[in-house]
Amino acid sequence: MQLSFSTIIATLAAVFAVATPAAAQFCSEATRFGVVSVSPTTLSPGDTFTVTANFTCAVQYGIQPQYTDYYVEVPVNNNGHEPPVLLARRTLNASSATPLFDQFTTQLPYAYSFNFNASYVVMLETTYPETGTDGTSSYSVVGGVETVITIL
Repeated sequence: MQLSFSTIIATLAAVFAVATPAAAQFCSEATRFGVVSVSPTTLSPGDTFTVTANFTCAVQYGIQPQYTDYYVEVPVNNNGHEPPVLLARRTLNASSATPLFDQFTTQLPYAYSFNFNASYVVMLETTYPETGTDGTSSYSVVGGVETVITIL
């Protein structure tokens, strides 16, 4: 019995499709600490906005967030007089219907350090445990990702 080339390709494709987990997705290195987005991205002090974080890729990299901090920061050329402004410290709800997502609404503070008509970032700092070199102890590590906003 001889199989045609197209039959062999179709058979191999079916085998690989079954062997590949449905939930797996490609996650770039840049997503290892999560993905954060803000809506709207143009804000003035006092404006309400929504922050959304997705930790699906972080978990694929073996990172299980203990808690998350969200800041407004100067992205570059900080002169030392513009400290990060904490928006929220949160923990993921493992019993929720979407345990790898975090979403909240907050208000942009009336911070003295904000320059108007300038770009800032909302920084997501993810704190997660690592196992020590002895194999039994653990310690906390922090990694972060950011998204750009404009403050008017």
